[in-house]
Amino acid sequence: MADFQPGLAEEARHRLGATLAEQREANRTWQAMVRSPRSRGALARYRSVLGPPADVAARAVGDLECEALLWALPLWPDLRFEVLAGPGGAVWNEWLVRAPGAPGPVLEELDDLRPWSATVDEVARAFAPVRPMEGTAPTRWRLAFERAGRSCVAEFTYGLLQRVDVAGG
Repeated sequence: MADFQPGLAEEARHRLGATLAEQREANRTWQAMVRSPRSRGALARYRSVLGPPADVAARAVGDLECEALLWALPLWPDLRFEVLAGPGGAVWNEWLVRAPGAPGPVLEELDDLRPWSATVDEVARAFAPVRPMEGTAPTRWRLAFERAGRSCVAEFTYGLLQRVDVAGG
């Protein structure tokens, strides 16, 4: 997320009480786990890093049944890290979602779309109809929509809003 919002990432590091060296080491360790040829599956990685999920529920995605695993995160108490796992533990999706019962942001105007304020689902509902677009990396999503006659593209990392590009804006 620091690619889009370095200032917010730096503030988050301070709130978590981590040094820059600890941040770099955590990233190095995570990247080594993800890229290792002997790597465990993605679901096993999340369990080893985040511990047991706070909640597990069955979820239907169209005709497919999957399992939704949710972890609470100290940095964002109103959000949960959600992993959707299919049969055999294959990870289908991984992103931040609003915690059950937590109030979401009020999203009525483009100015309400501030970095780290909303999830993919919240923006999609508030600015419907939207068109999903391919992201620039596996953990990134984009939504295209129209607002006040202007074309907009909202970009997300791990499901959390990073920025909105407005044509002619």
